[in-house]
Amino acid sequence: MGDAGASSLLLADVGTSAQRFVSVFVGVYVLLIFAYIITSWIPGGGSPTLERVRQFLYDVCEPYLRIFRRVIPPLGPLDLSPIAAVFALYLLGMLVNALIGRVL
Repeated sequence: MGDAGASSLLLADVGTSAQRFVSVFVGVYVLLIFAYIITSWIPGGGSPTLERVRQFLYDVCEPYLRIFRRVIPPLGPLDLSPIAAVFALYLLGMLVNALIGRVL
């Protein structure tokens, strides 16, 4: 195998690693959004550990969800913005992975 073959394998490996990173990032962020939603159903004033977890999830998820809340108004007590946010995140992840596949 020549130098060109080795560099082509290296690029393929880099591309696969980048695609895997994007997929894992999207999966973890979706799980964080779900955890944020579930902890929002638990009444406040609980344990300090739960409040720290809730604050972390708020800090991580709320800026992204706020983008969708500006566009999608709540339907009474039902907030559909997390559904749109997760859907958009999956679409973006698929798009980025497709672009990485084409470039590398």
